[in-house]
Amino acid sequence: MSLLTVSGLSRVEEGSLIVNNISFSQEHNQKIAISGATGSGKTSLLKMIAGLLQPTSGEVIFEGIRVQGPEEKLIPGHPGIGYLSQYFKLRNHYRVEELLAMSSHLGTEEVRTIAEVCRVDHLLHRWTHQLSGGEKQRIALAIVLVAAPSLLLLDEPYSNLDGIHKNILKSVVEDIGQHLDTTCLLISHDPLDTLSWADMIYVLKAGSIVQQGTPVNIYRQPINEYVAALFGKYNILTPALAIAFSEYNDLELNRINSFIRPEEFKRTEKGKGVEAMVESARFCGHAYEVMVRVQSKSITMLLHHDVPSKGDVIYVSLEGEA
Repeated sequence: MSLLTVSGLSRVEEGSLIVNNISFSQEHNQKIAISGATGSGKTSLLKMIAGLLQPTSGEVIFEGIRVQGPEEKLIPGHPGIGYLSQYFKLRNHYRVEELLAMSSHLGTEEVRTIAEVCRVDHLLHRWTHQLSGGEKQRIALAIVLVAAPSLLLLDEPYSNLDGIHKNILKSVVEDIGQHLDTTCLLISHDPLDTLSWADMIYVLKAGSIVQQGTPVNIYRQPINEYVAALFGKYNILTPALAIAFSEYNDLELNRINSFIRPEEFKRTEKGKGVEAMVESARFCGHAYEVMVRVQSKSITMLLHHDVPSKGDVIYVSLEGEA
């Protein structure tokens, strides 16, 4: 039996369909990410799963029992499902240890373990007004976890965090599944948050799932331009360009546009690739983003060495897995 089963979940607000017939299941310890543009219905979906928002139709089954919505019970939410909103607030005039104690369903040692996993054990005697934004985020997460949920729902957990605190929180989320045996489902619009973490990704657009698959599948084989754009930069390989590259690569030609990521192009020698004129080369930290023009079409590629200058003529081919 699946830990979580979402069946035909829909939500209508003021005559508009916010979430449209969503169905999927989640196994114990499976990491699922929900991605989509702003306004695609991600937060509404998460709140319905948590029992904090009433579905118009459909149902959520958690550990074999239907999750009731706020119109069906006095206190909204499910005790086995923890939900951390991106708009969380900590109570003022409390020490961290007091906040954890008020929410805890666990013993002292278990609370200490959660504090360590969330990297807040050194903050237990601090007052809430003495905390940074990143520290508050991790403490809010610890408060949810000490209630001992089996399923943790994270709504844009990395938004508004600087790089240092974001990386710390990512490590925390990774450790939650490994050390606390808590299954996680998160939503994010940033591909770096989901591609390296999730086992399965569901992409939402206008309240509907438009594509689902593994991170590799979603990234390398986006079903349309919307999905391609969500997960990073891409190039549109037209049939005419495919014909040009097929002289140097074993490509299956088709009559539709294909989406090719910048790193799937490589610089090669004359006679082994298509001639290209360099339009720009920008340093991006991990590589140089090089824009070239091939047959009046601009192509973005990534190069780690042998970087050309604007105006240079180079030769470009496609990687075998493109």
